Amino acid sequence: MSAPQLRSLSLGAGVQSTRLLLLAAEGHLPGLDVAIFADTGWEPRAVYEHLDRIEREIAEPAGIPILRVSSGNIREDALGPSKRFASMPLHILNPQGTEGLSRRQCTGQYKIRPIKEQVRQLLGYPHPQRVPAGVFVEQWIGISTDEVHRAKDADVAYMKNRFPLIELGFSRSDCVRLLRSRGLGSTPKSACLGCPYHGNSQWRQLRDGSPEEWQDVVEFDHAIRKGNARATAQGTPLLGQAYLHRSRRPLDQAPIDRVTAHEWSGRQGDIFDAIADAELENGDADGCSPWSCRSGAPVSAGFDLTA
Repeated sequence: MSAPQLRSLSLGAGVQSTRLLLLAAEGHLPGLDVAIFADTGWEPRAVYEHLDRIEREIAEPAGIPILRVSSGNIREDALGPSKRFASMPLHILNPQGTEGLSRRQCTGQYKIRPIKEQVRQLLGYPHPQRVPAGVFVEQWIGISTDEVHRAKDADVAYMKNRFPLIELGFSRSDCVRLLRSRGLGSTPKSACLGCPYHGNSQWRQLRDGSPEEWQDVVEFDHAIRKGNARATAQGTPLLGQAYLHRSRRPLDQAPIDRVTAHEWSGRQGDIFDAIADAELENGDADGCSPWSCRSGAPVSAGFDLTA
């Protein structure tokens, strides 16, 4: 295979991608040209602060530019009747009492699409130009050994995915330990403030540690009860009711003080890593990234920018 035109890191600013940036900056993974952060416009304040810090303390001294890209503000788009909104995986309570989950398009629209657009720009072939055969970016993705099943090839020829953490045999716990040793033990999980895949731990952290952000998501949760504002304005409201919390109760009334198996394992130590994703409420693990949303749900098609 021919050599890549450049090497890019998909930077979610969470534990694994921060570890990759650090490895590159310290010369353990040479050849990184750029890091790309896809901003949904509704990231936690802690993520933006962490991103600023690693840019200032790690990326800039190493000569690695961090490019921030966006397809819009996911919160504003969801509540604006004139906006086209790529749906979030909201928890639905149907009139008959049955439960459902709305289709997840947000990762494709607000994470994957702007990264692909930026990659095309870097290669010199913006959409709709066709990228010539053999011209591609080697894209580093922060998936660790405990998530090896999420490592997949790119769906476009101009991007070749690489998973250095898996190549080096690093688990998420290994990443956390190294970040702690570098003074980055407070690296946050990367996910939108109002991500329906949040576990109770993240909801409690917002409520107890960031009242302003908690109020923001509570207001959003109330506002989306009938689903997408644009669909409602066009006369096609959601038949059931939408919620952010998997209990399908208003967020400020949801049972978020229930301790999960994930949290118990964290209190006991790394020996419990094998069960870290098991939650007592049978929910999905916390976290999100452009290429490996930890929900395990497939990204809806329509954002591939193929050619």
